Amino acid sequence: MTETVETVEQDAETKGVRHLRVGIMSFAHVHAASYAALLRDDPTVTLVCADPDGAADVAAGDETRGRPFAEHLGVEYVDSYEELFATGVDAVLVCSENTRHRELVELAAAHGAHVLCEKPLATTVADAEAMIAACDDAGVNLMAAYPVRFSPDFVALREAYRSGQLGKILIANGTNNGKIPVGARAWFGDPELAGGGCLVDHTVHVADLMDALMEAEPVSVYAVSNDILHRDKPEAKAETAGLVHITYDNGVTLVVDASWSVPDNGPTWGGLTLDLVTDQTLVHIAPFAHAVTGVSAASQPSAFYTLGVNLDRLMLDEFFASIRENRPAQPDGHAGLRTVKILDHTKA
Repeated sequence: MTETVETVEQDAETKGVRHLRVGIMSFAHVHAASYAALLRDDPTVTLVCADPDGAADVAAGDETRGRPFAEHLGVEYVDSYEELFATGVDAVLVCSENTRHRELVELAAAHGAHVLCEKPLATTVADAEAMIAACDDAGVNLMAAYPVRFSPDFVALREAYRSGQLGKILIANGTNNGKIPVGARAWFGDPELAGGGCLVDHTVHVADLMDALMEAEPVSVYAVSNDILHRDKPEAKAETAGLVHITYDNGVTLVVDASWSVPDNGPTWGGLTLDLVTDQTLVHIAPFAHAVTGVSAASQPSAFYTLGVNLDRLMLDEFFASIRENRPAQPDGHAGLRTVKILDHTKA
């Protein structure tokens, strides 16, 4: 009887909703596991995954890539991207290493699949522009994976700003600090695969929030970085801390503190904050601070229990809604391109 009731309730919730076949391309990115778990449990989606680039890691005994990881997550898996597209997917989530985004996005566009691509959209301006062109030519959506845009904190901030409640923004400061990626995710610190280090990994989220808030164009970028943190670790092949100073065409300046400075036994991966100084008030948001946390003994990780909404879920909802409603997804490829242009200047 319980199973029958649950089935009826599920059918009622999904009645009239277009069912989508969705593919995950690569398990390289840490968010791939979150997406897979969410889609596995979504009755409006059929999920299939492929991670052929992880074959070498699996052969080396790493079970956080490829078929072993898919089996751990309980999701359907195929051995190649050709097999993935043969299933007739409507959309894909590109979760590969950053420098592989372009080839996978172009492959998806060639098969007529809508694309949600992990951040940063690309590691060069030329690649980002090519990806946008490929999706435009194919008539499919290209969405950049910026889940923090969907946080209730930022949504409320944007509504207050656009309604005039906050006044004129004078200056902004953002932080995005985390733990240094290790193990199967150590590629984040390899410039050949990531395009850089912590500046590539952590500048983009804060910059995207300001992009979504003000809709202003950056006119100058200045960055400084160092590799003092984690210098003794083999994963640290690029910068591990830095500051990025961005000036916009409306006169606002944004300073971003990006680093892998969270200790290994920190309660969570890190966090993000945004502070605004306006001509009327001071504003502070911390979208990932909605949690209960504590300090444990010695080198053991501290306790952390999140109380916030799942931002990945909200982002996926927008992506799927854009497909079902036949409209562009936001943030789109052009939003991703704007932050890629900022990253490009940090390398100069």
